[in-house]
Amino acid sequence: MAVFLAVSVVALLLVGISSALLRWNGVRYRKKGLPPGTMGWPIFGETTEFLKQGPKFMKNQRARYGSFFKSHILGCPTIVSMDPELNRYILMNEAKGLVPGYPQSMLDILGNFNIAAVHGSAHKYMRGALLSLISPAMIREQLLPTIDEFMRAHLSSWDSKIIDIQQMTKEMALLSALKQIAGIDSSSISQAFMPEFFKLVLGTLSLPIDLPGTSYRRGVQARKNIISMFRRVIQERRASRLSHQDMLGKLMRAEENKYKLTDDEIIDQIITILYSGYETVSTTSMMAVKYLHDHPVVLEELRREQLAVREKKRPEDPIDFDDLKPMRFTRAVIFRDLENGYDSKWGFEEDHQGNGTKRICDSRGMENLCLHKRDKL
Repeated sequence: MAVFLAVSVVALLLVGISSALLRWNGVRYRKKGLPPGTMGWPIFGETTEFLKQGPKFMKNQRARYGSFFKSHILGCPTIVSMDPELNRYILMNEAKGLVPGYPQSMLDILGNFNIAAVHGSAHKYMRGALLSLISPAMIREQLLPTIDEFMRAHLSSWDSKIIDIQQMTKEMALLSALKQIAGIDSSSISQAFMPEFFKLVLGTLSLPIDLPGTSYRRGVQARKNIISMFRRVIQERRASRLSHQDMLGKLMRAEENKYKLTDDEIIDQIITILYSGYETVSTTSMMAVKYLHDHPVVLEELRREQLAVREKKRPEDPIDFDDLKPMRFTRAVIFRDLENGYDSKWGFEEDHQGNGTKRICDSRGMENLCLHKRDKL
């Protein structure tokens, strides 16, 4: 009986303390002019629900509070807008005080020189450096042949096997990007790179709490390991004096490039490119397989168009730029897959006109837009 009473008292105390903490955190942000909503727990806010439920979290909050509500996500007090017209207005006026930005965990792990962390003339300079890597000539002469060579070799390893398509498309997206960016293939550092990169990705979507065992700590450590790997690659290339035609080689050739970057800046740009393309490419690739499986008529027409292109070439001949022009049905399938399968969970912007606010935007129809401050609303 005594044990039961003790357990009951402890349970009641825990419930009381939890209720008090939730109420206190809500009172902290109960200020005039702010929309309704809940702020969750101190420090953690509603990050767990946001990451686990994704769009469902937004829809549930909209059902309770309307299209404009407050929350606390990724360590930041947040105002969420699910009003398409308001979101469109904000996105169309980015130059009026709004600049790209990221939560602190992303800034720490992606680096201070990544294109989302810099503004003004520095942002323009970094953007120019990245755009110089994807000129029409670069796409035609370097990227397309590299992708063709990689995909032939990589997909051949799937033949006659039962595979986990989600896991395999993730690996395919990352290995393909490594091949295009730094000429890294499966026989090089890629096998050591992949687990570190996956830790880095998880770390960016976590609370910036630097404690042992947290995703944030593992992400920060993974960044350090990745930087060491790329530094070795850069040092080996400089020592060999060979000319490499991939993206890293182009960024390193300062004498041929008007955008002269330091090694730290180059590495941060490479990490940003890998991070930006990894989830989008893997998700759309996986969903393309699903959609084609669900629509056999579309799959048959797609196969017919591809075989028609292949009939004009020898088996060993790669796909070239001119082969893409007659692939009208293929392009239509790709565009539909992008519409249905591409899920950019959020983009970020920061208000530099005194408010210090940020936004998170779900790109699908500009449905969800979040304005959130680093310190206080």
